[in-house]
Amino acid sequence: MKPLVLCLLALCLILPVQATELKVDLGHGVTVYRTDVLLKRTDVRTINVPADVAFHRSMHYRAIPLAALLKGIDARAHLQFVGSDGFAVEIPAALILNQHGSEAWLAIEDPVQPWPALNANHGHAGPFYVVWTQPQAAHVSPEQWPYQLATIRRLDSVTERFPAIVPDPSLPAGSDVQRGFIVFQHTCFACHTLNGEGDAKLGPDLNLPYNPTEYLRADLLRAYIRNPQSLRQWPQAKMQGFDVQALSDADLDAVLAYLRYMAGRKILH
Repeated sequence: MKPLVLCLLALCLILPVQATELKVDLGHGVTVYRTDVLLKRTDVRTINVPADVAFHRSMHYRAIPLAALLKGIDARAHLQFVGSDGFAVEIPAALILNQHGSEAWLAIEDPVQPWPALNANHGHAGPFYVVWTQPQAAHVSPEQWPYQLATIRRLDSVTERFPAIVPDPSLPAGSDVQRGFIVFQHTCFACHTLNGEGDAKLGPDLNLPYNPTEYLRADLLRAYIRNPQSLRQWPQAKMQGFDVQALSDADLDAVLAYLRYMAGRKILH
């Protein structure tokens, strides 16, 4: 081995591992949290997550109660969690502050003891990952476990920020379309835009230029949502399927009703 290479390897062993940062903006300035500082906090705990959404097995994490980083947040507040991969999920503060038994945690990856790689093409979950204990108690969805987390910010609601994705308010609140709109926000909107609106950067727009209900038979679209590889086998695909535990048949029916409806409400910017 050449002397220069040996010197570089030795330097890597001597230098400390670079700490990474999480930015939190609750509307009164950005607070930056570093991994090394967070791991030294007195409220750090080792927690067990029996059925981890990202790793699909039991995992142990060094973690902080997420609510501890959101001091003073009102239950009516709306929060957005943005990953470095372009994933952007909306989580109401009420879910994080719930009294039903579910607890949200910020899992912090120790650079000295990194987490294993994720399956397939999903990269790495670190440095920050929102995990839940007892998620079923408050009906936490799989999309509400954002990993590769880079930013948490308080924002106006989705309907206020993105009016082009909202169904006609004259539709009955209990209609399939209105129910589907709610399901869409919890699932599809974390990765996709619609009518060119949304903050996610992972997947294509679901209405422009064509809505998937316009070019896929209903049975094929259902199969694709359940298991994307059943329709298109693509090793580099990042979309994960939604089984019946993550998305019930009734909720799948509703989100398809919403998509069919929005196919007639294209808005070009």
